[in-house]
Amino acid sequence: QVQLVESGGGLVQAGGSLRLSCAASGRIFSIYRMGWYRQAPGKQRELVASIMTGDSGSTNYADSMKGRFTISRDNAKNTVYLQMNSLKPEDTAVYYCNAVGFVNNYWGQGTQVTVSS
Repeated sequence: QVQLVESGGGLVQAGGSLRLSCAASGRIFSIYRMGWYRQAPGKQRELVASIMTGDSGSTNYADSMKGRFTISRDNAKNTVYLQMNSLKPEDTAVYYCNAVGFVNNYWGQGTQVTVSS
């Protein structure tokens, strides 16, 4: 099993920044990709960004987040970060950390991000 603990959410004004953290523990050797998803009220959960855990560390972003959000990792700390800049009210959502393994898919409990106008 893999456990994911998110932190860093909160309330911020439009144009502000937040950094989310996701600390992974457990059978992390089985994980090959980590990422962030978000779900706004009444909407489906959507991909924000993902990063490969291997040497390439290649990243993928949803089009609406490109240039504003940056995903990164610290392998020594088994932690993935999401730096969010130029936040907009439409970024308001619960943000979930996700870890994809060769067998299982894991989710964190979610952290609320609220952007006021």
